[in-house]
Amino acid sequence: MRVEKNTIVSLNYELSDTEGNILEKTETPISYLHGGYGGIFPLVEEKLHEKEVGYHCSISMEPEDTFGEYDSELIRVEPRDAFPDNVSVGMHFEGGAENSDDVLIYKVTDITDDTVIVDANHPFAGMSLNFSCTITDVRSATAEEILHQHVHDGHGHTH
Repeated sequence: MRVEKNTIVSLNYELSDTEGNILEKTETPISYLHGGYGGIFPLVEEKLHEKEVGYHCSISMEPEDTFGEYDSELIRVEPRDAFPDNVSVGMHFEGGAENSDDVLIYKVTDITDDTVIVDANHPFAGMSLNFSCTITDVRSATAEEILHQHVHDGHGHTH
């Protein structure tokens, strides 16, 4: 079966920086709904279109093709007393961007006696990345998967 719109594509992948450092690597295949639903980087989806099981590719991508440029406006300095006593560097919190109704995930990057610095940039924002993958399976999407625009794992939704 070929990768086409409304197929479920399973693949193993490896994501690395331009120096070859592996940032992410699958232990088991991941799956996404093919056809512009936002389940994978658009450049990868384009490269996989009309390919079959066993196809392997490597794609070099710039920040605008992946997680965007690093945005210093997504760093916030908050009062220390706005956080729980056990706050620590590396913790994640949901919060609203200033002047927006959007909810972002902020990572604590520094703590002082009076402040907590949080950053909502993706950890790989601003980085050029290499994405290497091999297609392991292709199947037709179910009507429910197409309606919900994502893969279901057989036990309900996979979100």
